[in-house]
Amino acid sequence: MATVILQQKRKKRVEQGHPWVFDGEIATVEGEPQAGEVVQVMNHQRKFLATGYYNPASKITVRIISRQPVIEMDQAFFAERFRWCVQHRERFLPEERAYRLVYGEADFLPGLIVDRFDDVLVVQLLTLGMDQRRQQIIDALVEVIQPKGIYERSDVSVRKLEGLEETTGVLYGECPRHVTVQENGLWIKVDIEQGQKTGYFFDQRENRASIAPLMLGWGERSGITLQSVTQDGETVQAPVNRKGNVVEFPYWDGATVLECFSHTGSFTLNACKYGAKKVTCLDISAHAIESAEENVRLNGFEDRVEFVVADAFDYLRSNAKGLEERRNRAEGGKHDTSVPMTAGGGRSWDVVILDPPAFAKTKNAVPGAVRGYKDINLHGMKLVNEGGYLVTASCSYHMKPELFLETIQEAAQDAGKVLRLVEWRAAGKDHPQILGVTEGHYLKFAIFEVRSASF
Repeated sequence: MATVILQQKRKKRVEQGHPWVFDGEIATVEGEPQAGEVVQVMNHQRKFLATGYYNPASKITVRIISRQPVIEMDQAFFAERFRWCVQHRERFLPEERAYRLVYGEADFLPGLIVDRFDDVLVVQLLTLGMDQRRQQIIDALVEVIQPKGIYERSDVSVRKLEGLEETTGVLYGECPRHVTVQENGLWIKVDIEQGQKTGYFFDQRENRASIAPLMLGWGERSGITLQSVTQDGETVQAPVNRKGNVVEFPYWDGATVLECFSHTGSFTLNACKYGAKKVTCLDISAHAIESAEENVRLNGFEDRVEFVVADAFDYLRSNAKGLEERRNRAEGGKHDTSVPMTAGGGRSWDVVILDPPAFAKTKNAVPGAVRGYKDINLHGMKLVNEGGYLVTASCSYHMKPELFLETIQEAAQDAGKVLRLVEWRAAGKDHPQILGVTEGHYLKFAIFEVRSASF
């Protein structure tokens, strides 16, 4: 087996558990390993550190697969790793049949992603080393999971860095374009062929459920309270409005919610499940909204959801400007009501949810991403009713947690708001993180209570 000898003067990242060896860390390579071949990694004193697979064309020259000697990444190797993955998911997600089954480096299988949609698997082969072993991977997945079908979604630009072309298609069995699975007890229809990434984002599963406490407790603001009333000769507790009439609408105590960047409408579904009164589901993609509409129908929430196809930035700005114009008119005394407002919108919600795509895919894109995150959060919090909640996320790895919070704080200052952090979360349990591998710490999720600075 060929050997990669690391330089003496380098950060001891491999010894600390990091799964990557960069080209600049290598002192010499003994033997003539072919691209994709398994190699052993040693320090400058020739002490064995790990086994990995090799690609001299990549900046990440070696990707670690084990801290023990491994002769080959054959079917048996992958089958053992897949069993580890199943055990982890069954322990922490015992009721779920849809989740991220293999999360690359964090599951000690760098360059491999596998998402499970009940009995259909979607695979991404991101590196040359994994691409060369696609048959072993397929055979091992069939051995361990026994799926009805395996579909490949290796249509990602990162493959070009490994000298690979983007590719998609059926790898095994039968793969319908749409699969319907459950998450948090909700039905989700997923387009595995044309949906984003592998068709669905599992990393926000627990975060979606965490909005449950925000969905109830809003009826009193509308003048609705529980009172003792007589119905059919019996005294019962019922919601009563200011006029003394019993409110028949079952979701009278629910929040009004705006979900931006909705994709398949997953936050909308959870909002409805936990009692939201009305949800506005928005995405710039008509295809995404069609998916969200289908999911809302699957769960029987049609009467509480409205759909908007629009650019989230424009929609937020328009409504914030409309609100400001309404306040100015209200504070200005008499005005000509026949003159229409110049700004559109002017709506506000009890809860505003912002789950945008990554704004910073490279370090150089961070300044622009900061402006983008500040913009949507500034206008988003302006649309939150007093004492309501802003739910906001960033999946940009290069947007570090401290910078994300700093950006939101600056937005709050400019918006004249005081934010109270209620919850701070990361990716879910099917997206574990290896301590010290900061590249895996990409998702930031926060819930803020929003109040005016003059409360």
